[in-house]
Amino acid sequence: MRRAALIALLALTALAGCGGTTVVREPTILVSDGSVAAGARAPARPAGGVRIAVVTHGQASSPFWAIVRNGVEAAARQMDVVVNYRAPDVYSLDRMETMIDEAVATRPDGLVVSIPERGLGPAIRRAVRAGIPVVSINSGSDVYKALGVLAHVGQPEERAGFEAGKRLAAAGVRRALCVNQQIGNQGLDARCRGLMRALRAAGGNAKVLGVDDQSDATPRHIANAIKDGNLDGVLSLNATTGIQTVKAVDMLAERPGTIKVGTFDLGPDVLRAVQRGRLLFAVDQQAYLQGYLPIVLLAERARYGLFPAQGDVLPTGPNFVTAANAGQAIELSKRSIR
Repeated sequence: MRRAALIALLALTALAGCGGTTVVREPTILVSDGSVAAGARAPARPAGGVRIAVVTHGQASSPFWAIVRNGVEAAARQMDVVVNYRAPDVYSLDRMETMIDEAVATRPDGLVVSIPERGLGPAIRRAVRAGIPVVSINSGSDVYKALGVLAHVGQPEERAGFEAGKRLAAAGVRRALCVNQQIGNQGLDARCRGLMRALRAAGGNAKVLGVDDQSDATPRHIANAIKDGNLDGVLSLNATTGIQTVKAVDMLAERPGTIKVGTFDLGPDVLRAVQRGRLLFAVDQQAYLQGYLPIVLLAERARYGLFPAQGDVLPTGPNFVTAANAGQAIELSKRSIR
């Protein structure tokens, strides 16, 4: 026995001396009701041991949600978990509710969900009652805690609108338009409220314009609102309406350079417009982290019972991209990270 042990030790020493690496995978530790069952074996599961479901309200065609999904997939690879990502083809609260119920029926180890409207509350509560750990992302920072969600990963939206409004006010804007492509989405509505609060503090005001960001007529609609209201600033709430607003300002040739425009969210066109001074700024809520962090959090909870302080918001924004740092953001956007 001693001779065999000595030979094994010498072999390991030789490997270490040659720079060899031995990878040891720790066994999965199941967590139930917040307690750790040390040494317990996982039931039969797909490769990776931990399964996490993701349900969001963002269409797959959206550049923003493509980055969220990229973050989800990167975390799934790094954490060695199986993720099922689902989103409706067209924004639909009913479809989201069905997707959440279907996900819960598969008994995943965690659920990631966006909360664009309070109407999703019953479906999320059903998930929590079923014992599924839930983390919310993107929208829902004002309601997640009441639903029993463990944490929210995203941008406090009213604060983001307020900070964006302060930047517009500092640039001289006093009469602004908040271009909202989805009135009724509580996160977007909160952005407009924040803008209004910032401008009122500066002695100005703002109003909301509802638009269809998939319509070719939207730039003209925005241009007419700017002209009719004699406005000097616009805050758009996503990358698509940001570019539509740039086109709208171009239609107002009699007022070159007098209308300041900021937008939420990034994209190649938005970043180029910021770099060229066509947009004053773009608000980066770091979509990649909104996808990445919840997968890491839920995987660590499922395996080891580890989780940050429950009931907290993990803020991913607001961060601001301006002409000064747009170049770096452009390089990262090529990799679907910003």
